[in-house]
Amino acid sequence: MADGKGILLIATMDTKGVEALYLRERIRGLGRKPVLMDLSMAGKGEAQAEVLADEVARAGGSSLEQIHGSRDRASNTEVMIAGASSIARRLVGEGEVHGVVSIGGSTGSLMAADVMRALPFGIPKLIISSTAALPGMSTRYIGTGDITLMHSVIEVSGLSDVLKNVIDRAAYAVCGMADATPLGELKGKAKLIALTMLGPCEQCASGVRKALEEKGFQVVGFSAAGIGDRAMEEMIAQGLFDGVVDLAPGGVLEHLIGGMRDAGPHRLESAGEMGIPQVISTCSVNHITPPKRKYTEDHRKRRKYDLDRFRTWLRASPEELTTAAQAFAGKLNRAKGPVRLVIPLKGWSSADYPGSETYDPEQDLIFVSELKRLLKPEIEVSLVKANMEDPEFARAITGVCEEVFIG
Repeated sequence: MADGKGILLIATMDTKGVEALYLRERIRGLGRKPVLMDLSMAGKGEAQAEVLADEVARAGGSSLEQIHGSRDRASNTEVMIAGASSIARRLVGEGEVHGVVSIGGSTGSLMAADVMRALPFGIPKLIISSTAALPGMSTRYIGTGDITLMHSVIEVSGLSDVLKNVIDRAAYAVCGMADATPLGELKGKAKLIALTMLGPCEQCASGVRKALEEKGFQVVGFSAAGIGDRAMEEMIAQGLFDGVVDLAPGGVLEHLIGGMRDAGPHRLESAGEMGIPQVISTCSVNHITPPKRKYTEDHRKRRKYDLDRFRTWLRASPEELTTAAQAFAGKLNRAKGPVRLVIPLKGWSSADYPGSETYDPEQDLIFVSELKRLLKPEIEVSLVKANMEDPEFARAITGVCEEVFIG
């Protein structure tokens, strides 16, 4: 393993100093160059760290002295996270760091996770935490990041032989991950296309993926259930993709109505900002998924489709379809690259077929009409007389993809 690659080690040295120093020595013993960053907010900080707590605080626009004089823990934490993120991005950008690891409990892990999510996709990221398995914590740690969680099981407190074993395994893990081929070296071998997908348009997504792969593209799929498509937007903004096939952009409306598939305020924006071509369809745009605990009387009266015993799709109202079209147009009109929309006229998913309670192609035209009215003339909207899951629709959208991505 000895190649001298840098490993950023994040810890709060005022509470996890002994354990962090042991991990640093294990990383060094494996031939790496550990860079220990101290996120302590109490005491004077640990002089043994390569990046001292006061340096982190100053990078965040404050100082350790100011933090000690403040009782606003939330604000102090944000300062340290901002400073640590800035330093970490610089170290990665300068080629000094090739992987990141943290060790701690809840507070330290939450802070480290925010720093890790500020780094590009493909940089190895490992959190060793005694709270990784607490209900709800894993999703807070990971979010949209490509973060690996290691549940220490035992508390990170004192160097027992059992904890040393946990730390030893973590050291081997992060050093081993740093051996992987950097994503930047893979970029350029073939054009990368981001593809959103959901179970109700899986056949279409599979057909499009296979057709594009036959043309020499690499297709990277994202589950458009809220987190996956948020992550896709972030990765597009990092410049990882050459084009987008957005089959399932329902997260746009979900954000506006507070649905379970809420993909955030910037859904459907990154490709336009980067100027890369995008081909867009409408799977799930005509359905919403508000949390059942927040159902209104109106929601209870809606036509619905039960995907399974856990997930229910409600038919979007005419007003919601109009709102969605307006949001789509506002985002797509700002795009700096080519945009094409391909919309099926006989149902927008496998949940949307003749006989289904929510099937209503005439009402879907409310969205189509409003969208066409608001879009710039150069954005073409193609209408296909098929259901999204019909083979002819996959062929139609593939044809448009070839026109847009190949020319």
